[in-house]
Amino acid sequence: MTTGGEDPLSLLAVEHLLSPEEHEIARTVRRFVDTEVKPNLGGWWEEGHLPKEMAKSFGALGLLGMHLKGYGCAGTNAVSYGLACMELEAGDSGVRSFVSVQGSLAMFAIYRWGSEEQKSRWLPPMAAGETVGCFGLTEPDFGSDPSGMRTRARRDGSDWVLDGTKMWITNGSIADVAIVWARTDEGIRGFVVPTDTPGFSAPEITRKLSMRASVTSELVLDGVRLPADAVLPGVSSLRGPLACLDEARFGILFGALGAARDCLDAAIAYSSDRQVFGRPVAGYQLTQEKLADMALELQKGFLLALHLGRLKDEGKLQPRQVSLGKLNNVREALAIARTCRTILGANGITLEYPVMRHASNLESVLTYEGTSEVHTLVVGQALTGLNAFT
Repeated sequence: MTTGGEDPLSLLAVEHLLSPEEHEIARTVRRFVDTEVKPNLGGWWEEGHLPKEMAKSFGALGLLGMHLKGYGCAGTNAVSYGLACMELEAGDSGVRSFVSVQGSLAMFAIYRWGSEEQKSRWLPPMAAGETVGCFGLTEPDFGSDPSGMRTRARRDGSDWVLDGTKMWITNGSIADVAIVWARTDEGIRGFVVPTDTPGFSAPEITRKLSMRASVTSELVLDGVRLPADAVLPGVSSLRGPLACLDEARFGILFGALGAARDCLDAAIAYSSDRQVFGRPVAGYQLTQEKLADMALELQKGFLLALHLGRLKDEGKLQPRQVSLGKLNNVREALAIARTCRTILGANGITLEYPVMRHASNLESVLTYEGTSEVHTLVVGQALTGLNAFT
């Protein structure tokens, strides 16, 4: 910031709530984002891609599957992973999404539900960023209701044959391996699918107005033949992919705060420099009300995320609590981004400042991995005991 003002997250003096190791991880990731990511984001976002080679940079920093233990993973606690997600999304939601999909979806699926052979084969190169993964659950007609999926896997001798389509798959077109969930006679099963398998294709989704510094794809499976050992042996129900989604949502509820913090930092700096009627925009009461309200929501969201992170590290975190965290923190982050845009005026719509880019990204974060409506119903069911989904 250009003024002597206080950092938005320091008003409540939360530093003592983090361990020295957690502080160092957050600082290290912030330095990486400041030097290696932010200088390139305008171009990546405008061109609509995130370079695949960034995977090795993420891997070298220990960010891929960082909360998993063994197999080349860093083995940090959940709070450290959350803080890393916050710093990554202070760069861009697409950057955090890459790390989240790789570690909390693709790698976690293998880690949680895979065989020892699958773990040893895939997790070390994925942790290093040498192998990129994606996670195929959502379908064109089945997002919030994955139980209706049409992708089918059938046995043919000792092999499996997969047919179907997945949609809105992060990293799909650059992935080396896909975790694909399909309906079988035995229930919902997960499959480890090398993307060079005949019959597999991943056309990229273009003309996006959000998450542009991210590769989003369709997965097409047309008679994809896999050996028997391609199936994840540990689960045969929707419990498999839903457990993976809870892992990823945990990162989101921290990550969204990073986008909000970056917007607020930009708004404070801009309004402190920008002169209107002979004084800084930040010196007007209406602007200070906006800044104070946004800082308040940012700090409340951080305390909520930190509390949920401690619960996760104690093995006590429940899926409905993750829903509550994502519902609140993404909703408030988007409100902060929109309000910051008003402070920057016309400059707020350009790529010279991060605010509109974050706001556009957060529109996607609001609805992926569980829409706000779905998470509202999860919380409502927890409060009332009544299922309002159907």
